[in-house]
Amino acid sequence: MKPLRTTPPATDSPTPLKRALTTSLLYFFILGDVLGAGVYVLVGQVAAQSGGAVWAPLLVALCLALLTAASYAELVTKYPRAGGASHYATLAYGPFLGFLAGFCMLAAGIVSVAALARGFGGDYLSEFITLPAVLVTILFLTALALLNARGIRESTRANVVATVVEVCGLLLVIGLGAWIVLRGDGDTGRLTDLGTSRAGPVGAVLSGAVLAYYSFVGFETSVNVAEETRNPRRSYPRALFGALLTAGAVYALVGVAAAAAVPTEKLTESGGPLLEVVRAAGGVPPELFSAIALVAVANGALLTGIMSSRLAYGMARDGLLPRFLTKVLPGRRTPWAAIATTTALSLLLALTGDVSTLASTLVLLLLVVFFLVNTSLLVLRRDTVSQDHFRAPTPAPVLGALSCILLATRIEQDVWVRGLLVLAVGAGLGVIAAVRSQRPS
Repeated sequence: MKPLRTTPPATDSPTPLKRALTTSLLYFFILGDVLGAGVYVLVGQVAAQSGGAVWAPLLVALCLALLTAASYAELVTKYPRAGGASHYATLAYGPFLGFLAGFCMLAAGIVSVAALARGFGGDYLSEFITLPAVLVTILFLTALALLNARGIRESTRANVVATVVEVCGLLLVIGLGAWIVLRGDGDTGRLTDLGTSRAGPVGAVLSGAVLAYYSFVGFETSVNVAEETRNPRRSYPRALFGALLTAGAVYALVGVAAAAAVPTEKLTESGGPLLEVVRAAGGVPPELFSAIALVAVANGALLTGIMSSRLAYGMARDGLLPRFLTKVLPGRRTPWAAIATTTALSLLLALTGDVSTLASTLVLLLLVVFFLVNTSLLVLRRDTVSQDHFRAPTPAPVLGALSCILLATRIEQDVWVRGLLVLAVGAGLGVIAAVRSQRPS
């Protein structure tokens, strides 16, 4: 491998994207993406894997996520450009793995938006109105694309409102769970119940941590708006770690409240486990939680759509995707071509309904990305930049890479088969991208 050349200060080079994100807006951006729609169905699934002590795998997942987050914090402040994992892997390993990392992120993001669009038109919306699923999907994705294209500031301000709604809903669950325990209808003994009939305490915690880990991913989407952040070297680490620790505390308290308030068997059998807490407490209409869930779904789709479009823009600028995707709106300075393309792909997947076979591979695809990010950091330690940047402790990327391998061993075999097919497609396209990058311009 050729020695890495010294990189000039990232902030010295002009950017066509507008720097509009403050530390607080970035904090809410990350928090809103982590506290997404998944938490409203997460508790029951984690309980089925780990037992009543839902808080344990949630905290384990938080610790593992913080390891990879530390690697992201160093790389973002060292190379504050849209493109994220794809850009870092390209710098460290070349265009092939750079493309593969970006492809995995794009595949996960596009499928996620499609799945959320279908979810938005499901049972939660039917509590208020019944419309054809196709019409809801088209209107939903069109509205998100227009908001995304209008500007990063407008999108993140909408996210602040949505995040406040989501957090209030989760705080409501925490409060209702405490009320159930205080009035004598709960059982705090379930909080120490670890293990299932299929696995002992350690295996149960690790299996639950795989599902819980999915609830913490989302912080990586913020990498792709680093180029639109004011003073990313100062803002990004504060916003990233602050948002993850906030989400971790909320998740742990939600897990405690749900497990203490509702029997474990009832949580695992419910499609809306947090709604079971609301019903057990009484006094809060179910429609309220349906509205909160719709906000969570829409917010998650908006932020994932922002990530996907910025990632496509960054990969195109690195020569890994067609240059057409680098086109931006003259006035708004948002990547309209990338937004239109990623939205169209999500719409196609959502309308065909063939997203369930890919949805279960999201965690596996992201573990591949995170492994590449952690190892890229170790390689890029040889590269020097003139500006100050966050530096992660050396054990963090090593442990982060090992944690990805550990979690991957807990993923089921059929998911591996589907994931390897997606990776094979990405590898084939990566070879093409690598060959093209070697051609003289």
